[in-house]
Amino acid sequence: MRSPTNIVRHEFIGLDVVVVDAENKTLIGIKGEIVDETKNTFVIETEHGEKSVLKKGASFQVSVQNQDIIIKGDILVGRPEDRIKK
Repeated sequence: MRSPTNIVRHEFIGLDVVVVDAENKTLIGIKGEIVDETKNTFVIETEHGEKSVLKKGASFQVSVQNQDIIIKGDILVGRPEDRIKK
C-alpha cells in the first residue's frame, strides 16, 4: 500500500501530480494524471493533452493518503521496475 514513507518504491502511474519546480521553468504548474513512466520521464495527461516531463531537475507534488508530498525527480531517475525492487 502506498504511504508517504514508501511512495518512492511504488508505482506512480495513476497518481495525480503537479510539477512544482523544474530546470525548465515552462514546466512548472503542469498538473494532471501520470499515464506513463520511462527511465527519465513522466508522461502526464493534462486537460490540454499529454506532456512529457523530465524527472531530473524537477520536483513533483503528489497526494497520498490525503497528504501532499513533494518528491525530487532526481531520486526517481531510473527504470520504474528497478526502483520498485529497491
